[in-house]
Amino acid sequence: MKEIVVLDGYAMNPGDLDWSPLFAVGRVTLHDRTPPGQVASRARDAEIVLTNKALLSRATLAQLPKLEYISVLATGYNVVDVDAARERGIPVSNVPAYSTRSVAQHTFALLLEMTNHTGLHSQMVHAGEWCVSPDFSFWRAPLAELDGQVMGIMGFGAIGQCVAQIAMAFGMRVIAFARHRPPGLPQDVMWAESADQLFREADVLSLHCPLTPETREMVNQRTLALMKNTARLINTGRGPLVNEADLAAALNTGRIAGAAMDVLSMEPPARDNPLLSAANCWITPHYAWATQAARQRLMNVTAQNIRAFLDGHPIHVVNGV
Repeated sequence: MKEIVVLDGYAMNPGDLDWSPLFAVGRVTLHDRTPPGQVASRARDAEIVLTNKALLSRATLAQLPKLEYISVLATGYNVVDVDAARERGIPVSNVPAYSTRSVAQHTFALLLEMTNHTGLHSQMVHAGEWCVSPDFSFWRAPLAELDGQVMGIMGFGAIGQCVAQIAMAFGMRVIAFARHRPPGLPQDVMWAESADQLFREADVLSLHCPLTPETREMVNQRTLALMKNTARLINTGRGPLVNEADLAAALNTGRIAGAAMDVLSMEPPARDNPLLSAANCWITPHYAWATQAARQRLMNVTAQNIRAFLDGHPIHVVNGV
């Protein structure tokens, strides 16, 4: 059996999943987390390495003479120098689409918190404010209805399309934009002619595009100025899609009504990240992907990736080997 080393398995499985799908395909050494300086030493004898966020750079790969295969415990694979792996003939696989429904669900959890303020009002009730209210009902923040609002979706892959379906179930009108218009666009989805049009027309703008040189900090002072002052921004995609200083300024001046983020440019964030103190800004700790169902799919597909490699026909390969 092959020697399998999991460099940082805790995020996928903090203890509520069964590792047996991996134990069935090789001799597994598990590490919850691996500091950068220990990646090479821990993986030195591995033939198969699994990583989530532990970096496998060109220099690190050069120190792993037995390495034959890498499987990334995520969809994004920028933690691996895929070119260096390809030069060595080492396939790199990822796990596509395992968290689509979970991320779309969290997108609306964030949106509903912005529109209904359930957390705030629950805290107020538990603090006794309803008990002493002169009225049977009260609210301390404006409540907004989604029906009829425009949901702008930046990026229209699997997650963006799932978000569109849910938005339409709420009665929202959907406008989308991506670098490439997909074939078979749903009948009720309007396609924007430009990203700027999306910024101008959206009541809610939800980011689901990949991070590329073109999309890095696409939310910035210029594009925020295009948005309605009643608009809300949601980012469950990639943190660096947003210039955080510009967004904080827009929130603090009331340029837009609110923002909700599950991802930031640096994770964990520095204490001086401007969004941590910005007005009308909700932030969750990059856990949209992490429902138990999604993590179980991640585990199962990773085991499938390894079995396919062992059978000589690797799947979900991202570096062309």
